[in-house]
Amino acid sequence: MAETIPDRAIVAILRPFVRATRPVLDGLRESDPFGLRSRATSHDGMPTDERGLRDKVLDALAAVEVPGTSAWAAMDVPARTRWWVRRVGRFTTLIAAVPGLGGALANRLPVSKAVGAAGQGLLLVAIAGEHGVRDEDELVNLLGAVLFRRELAVSAATGTENAAADARAAELTGDLGKPSATPTLTKVARAVWRLGRALFSVEDELDKRPHGNFLHEGLGMLPVVGAVGKYLGEWSGLKKAAREAEKRLTKPGR
Repeated sequence: MAETIPDRAIVAILRPFVRATRPVLDGLRESDPFGLRSRATSHDGMPTDERGLRDKVLDALAAVEVPGTSAWAAMDVPARTRWWVRRVGRFTTLIAAVPGLGGALANRLPVSKAVGAAGQGLLLVAIAGEHGVRDEDELVNLLGAVLFRRELAVSAATGTENAAADARAAELTGDLGKPSATPTLTKVARAVWRLGRALFSVEDELDKRPHGNFLHEGLGMLPVVGAVGKYLGEWSGLKKAAREAEKRLTKPGR
C-alpha cells in the first residue's frame, strides 16, 4: 500500500499553485483573450475543411462572448460559474488539441490528465472568486477537498514557507509573472502545462479528482475516437468540479 502523503506536502503544492493561477485567470477574463478575436476577419471566405484543428479550436475560443461590465454585474453567481466552465473548458481543450503550445512539457506528460488537472484547479479558484473567496488558505482547502478528497489542516504560512511558495509560483507563471508581461496564448498555455506538472507530483492523489463516467472512460480507450472520449470525460469532470465547489462555497457556516 502506498504511503499516505501528509497534509503539509499537499499544502506545499497547492499554495504556489493558487498564487500562480492569478495571471492565467486575468488573461481569461479579458474580452479578447490573447488577441484571438482579431482572427475573425482572417478566415473570411476560406472553406472550413481547408483549416486545421488549431485554427478551428482557436476560433471556438475566440467566439465565446464575455459580458460587458453592466451585463456581468447583472448575472448571478450560477450564471458566472457556467461562463467559467465554458471558458476554462474551451481553453484547456485548445491546449490539449495543440500540444506544441505546451513546449517540451507536452511531450512528457499525459495530455488529458495534466491539462485536465490544471483546468479544474483554475476553475475552482475562478468560481471561488465569484463567491468573494480570495483567502489563500481557504482556496487551498477548496482545492484539497475537490481535487484530492482531502480535508486539509491548513495553517498560516511561515516566513520561510511564504518565500518558498513565492519562488515556486514564479517558476510556474514564468514570463507571465513579470509586471510588463503581455498574456500571449503561448505564455499562458505553457503556464497551464507547468501547473499541471506541479499537480502531477502527487499523481496518485490526483486520481481522486472529478472525472467523466464509465462511458467516457470506455470511449477514451478506443482507437480513433479515443481523443473524443477523453475530451468529453474532462468536460464532464469540469462540470462536476464546479458543482462540488458551488456546494461547498454556499454551505451555511462554511
